[in-house]
Amino acid sequence: MAEIVLEGITKRYPDGSVAVRDVDLTVADGEFVILVGPSGCGKSTTLNMIAGLEDITEGTLRIGGRVVNDKAPKDRDIAMVFQSYALYPHMSVRDNMGFALRLAKVDKATIRSKVEEAARILDLTAHLDRKPANLSGGQRQRVAMGRAIVRSPQAFLMDEPLSNLDAKLRVQMRTEISRLQQRLGTTTVYVTHDQTEAMTLGDRVVVLRGGVVQQAGAPQHLYDEPVNLFVAGFIGSPAMNFLRATLEENTLRTAIGDLPLDDEVRRRLERAHAPRELVVGLRPEAFEDGALVDAGPAGTRFTATVDVLESLGSDVYAYLTGEGWEPAVTPELRELAADSGLDGTGTGAATGTGGGAGQIVARIAPATRIRQGSRAELWVDTSGTHLFDPRSGLNLTRRTTASGLS
Repeated sequence: MAEIVLEGITKRYPDGSVAVRDVDLTVADGEFVILVGPSGCGKSTTLNMIAGLEDITEGTLRIGGRVVNDKAPKDRDIAMVFQSYALYPHMSVRDNMGFALRLAKVDKATIRSKVEEAARILDLTAHLDRKPANLSGGQRQRVAMGRAIVRSPQAFLMDEPLSNLDAKLRVQMRTEISRLQQRLGTTTVYVTHDQTEAMTLGDRVVVLRGGVVQQAGAPQHLYDEPVNLFVAGFIGSPAMNFLRATLEENTLRTAIGDLPLDDEVRRRLERAHAPRELVVGLRPEAFEDGALVDAGPAGTRFTATVDVLESLGSDVYAYLTGEGWEPAVTPELRELAADSGLDGTGTGAATGTGGGAGQIVARIAPATRIRQGSRAELWVDTSGTHLFDPRSGLNLTRRTTASGLS
């Protein structure tokens, strides 16, 4: 095990394009850190620089206290698990897992002992003599992980290892990877595009955009206290809803009605010299069927058209539209919408998964009597409202200092 320290790490290509810019990050000994962000954000490039597969243009990289900028991958004492299983089809599971040790001239008894121990940990003992073609996708990925485990490296580096698996297997393998990392206590850096993986796996999550770290912290902290629009829109599923708002004294004028501001939020806005035009961020779970909410909780009621209802058993997702609703449009939200494969108007990030122009996604109780295609009264809890500066993208209502890193 070892601490991994990145100091001012930058990757610049010969044509002048910058893939990663000035990354400062310390991964503690035994910590599980997730690098997450949209396609092209620099997460895999950062991982490859740690592994030695990409040259570092500027900055210093230390693994276990040693500067390794110029060390070959084989001399860094790390093990990688890739998106593709990269197993030798003609070799058995046993031989695939022990291949790196054979190359290193480790004696047969030690190889056998290490392979059998890794197989026991990964529940592969019964499959050691099978070929990869006779294994399921999840079993193949466990073999790939076993190949890394037998080397007893200082650190594991994982590059989207679950992306080739179907949804059910991904959930299962997430649990297995988390359990494995806790058991082995090996320093791990894990890259993913899937923010659900990031939220459920890591001790800490690092969100990147355009090669720059936007925020780093515990998963729940990033969810509760996003530093800017980009982090707020990327972390959470369904995504946070964003609406245009106008600040008038102690009230926010929005498309769904006037949202009250408590004294603490008002003071934060004053300290931040907030502009009059803002972006309001509301999580889907802040909404509820108005018929299920008694008078009392601080919030606002509004009427909307229910375009689509999705029942998940424990929750219902209601996709809402209203007359005159306009989504917030900023560079951050356009980028998130484009990454989601939507129309690039900002509506995708602004309205949650599958949203259209001016649409809100509400996560409501299954006891709702709301019907698809009807008009309904909704209630929104305004106590957790986030307010963003549309020019800088900064969250003006964070309870902690907005320094870019947490």
